[in-house]
Amino acid sequence: MTFKTIACCTDFSKNSDVAAATAGILAKKFDAVLEMIHVVPPPVNPVVTDFDNPVFSSVTFDDSVDTTLIRQVEEKLQKHYASMIPGGVTVRYVVLDGHVSSEILNHLEESGSDLVVLGSYGLSGMGLVIFGSIAKRVAHKATCSVMIARPGDAPS
Repeated sequence: MTFKTIACCTDFSKNSDVAAATAGILAKKFDAVLEMIHVVPPPVNPVVTDFDNPVFSSVTFDDSVDTTLIRQVEEKLQKHYASMIPGGVTVRYVVLDGHVSSEILNHLEESGSDLVVLGSYGLSGMGLVIFGSIAKRVAHKATCSVMIARPGDAPS
């Protein structure tokens, strides 16, 4: 089995860090393109704003929120994950917006990814209640192979 394109879904959690490191190693081994994907979810409810989402802790909002937010998240992806990816790996940073699992599944199909790597879980607390298990949905519905990277599997 060979992989030409490996996608890695991120939410900036510790589990996503494990997934990113794992995906980077696999991309290097198979000389594959690595797509680092983050989906900005739609606002759920303006009253529900107190959940742990590390993306928004360092992102500012302004009147042109769509392009500004996408650009800021892409920059954050590059800064956060660049050191976890081995040298020589071609990386594409992909920021989408919408329903998280649906956007991931659509992108995987459109991009022709051969493998997607996700953390076993990302958000916790209220965020997990609101968004459910993205990894579970993607694992059940993806048209490509799926790898769930667990914290104990962290590459050394």
